Amino acid sequence: MLPILTQSLLDAPIVLRGDYHYFIHPITDGVPELTPALLSEIADRIIELVDTDVDKIVTIEAMGIPIGTVLSMKTGIPLVIIRKRQYNLPNEIAVHQHTGYSKGELYVNGISKGDRVLVVDDVISTGGTMKAVVQALELAGALICDIITVIERGEGVSDLHAAGHDVKTLVSVDVDAEGVVIKSVR
Repeated sequence: MLPILTQSLLDAPIVLRGDYHYFIHPITDGVPELTPALLSEIADRIIELVDTDVDKIVTIEAMGIPIGTVLSMKTGIPLVIIRKRQYNLPNEIAVHQHTGYSKGELYVNGISKGDRVLVVDDVISTGGTMKAVVQALELAGALICDIITVIERGEGVSDLHAAGHDVKTLVSVDVDAEGVVIKSVR
């Protein structure tokens, strides 16, 4: 299952950032290229696994955008993009995100009280971004029907589960100097 995604992960180059082995991949970095076949395979599997009886698909810029766009096109469900830039629109919600490699504000627009949402992300490592997203959606009064990430690496998904948030994962990986190790595929 997910042969294009798993092979592309196994082929991903590894770079060292400090003590952190970072994999470079089309889904997480947009490099070297995002192919229609990879995006379609991922979107089709997500549609099989999640509740698509929702009002909106929510994703986070930047690399959630391609996945969310394909999902929106395949399901006909509108897409809301959580941005890293403030727009000062009425009812905009700002929340602070803190990850293992960055921190800053995220801004939510286009979510109304009672909206049923599907949250989609490219990768969850520390869970810092997703924790901020969940907080913002709860502040907006949205009902989170499902959360799904394409790639799970690190303790972030476990931390989110411990906090009471169900997160589905397509592929769980570890990364070391030798490359990406596939732990599980859903």
